[in-house]
Amino acid sequence: MWGTNMHYEIINVRENPEYLETAVDYFSSKWGIDRQIYHASISDSISTKKPVPRWYLMKDGERIIGAFGLIENDFMVRKDLLPWLCALYIEEDLRGKALGALLLEHGRKEAHELGFSKLFICTDHIGYYEKYGWQFFGEEESEFGGKTRVYVVDTALPLT
Repeated sequence: MWGTNMHYEIINVRENPEYLETAVDYFSSKWGIDRQIYHASISDSISTKKPVPRWYLMKDGERIIGAFGLIENDFMVRKDLLPWLCALYIEEDLRGKALGALLLEHGRKEAHELGFSKLFICTDHIGYYEKYGWQFFGEEESEFGGKTRVYVVDTALPLT
């Protein structure tokens, strides 16, 4: 699965606040969302006493190769569903190497350690998350209008 020269680490920005600006730039550039939105949430993750938000970077040496966040709500109308795994990203040249699966599993474990029994994700991908133990939850309303697919995973069960 891994090349012999790939040695990744997953960094929790809360525990490594020196990555704040790097994380903000990375997420903003990959998702095309205003930098200030990410800056507010990632800054909050460093100082909050609440369990979320939390933001993570996957690195191979000095190169950031992927990332994700755990947040209270991913622009969904239903506020009773939380937390959400968001902004999952793997660099295009490294896709197909199960790095996304590693980030999903890390997110599941982190959510469990933060005291959550379920973890949600909204996506238009069909078939990807199911491969890793996520279950289709239903179509839910987005704050932007329209419905989006929502998946859920039990945080106490390891993903397969």
